[in-house]
Amino acid sequence: MDDDAFKVVQKAERTAKRIAAEKAMELHDLVEDGLPSAFEKLPQIAQDTYDACKAWADANAALKAVEQDRG
Repeated sequence: MDDDAFKVVQKAERTAKRIAAEKAMELHDLVEDGLPSAFEKLPQIAQDTYDACKAWADANAALKAVEQDRG
């Protein structure tokens, strides 16, 4: 894999990690400040957080595989 392609995979992992962290903070804020009155928001925010963390895990695995292939 050339350097440009590697940088694309690396950037995708960083972006996914940032989004996952933002969603985790949104969930944290709901738990800290919104519950129990905003309980209706919990399923969607929890799902969004899960999806973002799964996307990061997939991107991280792809990055590790590329790094391993590069030596």
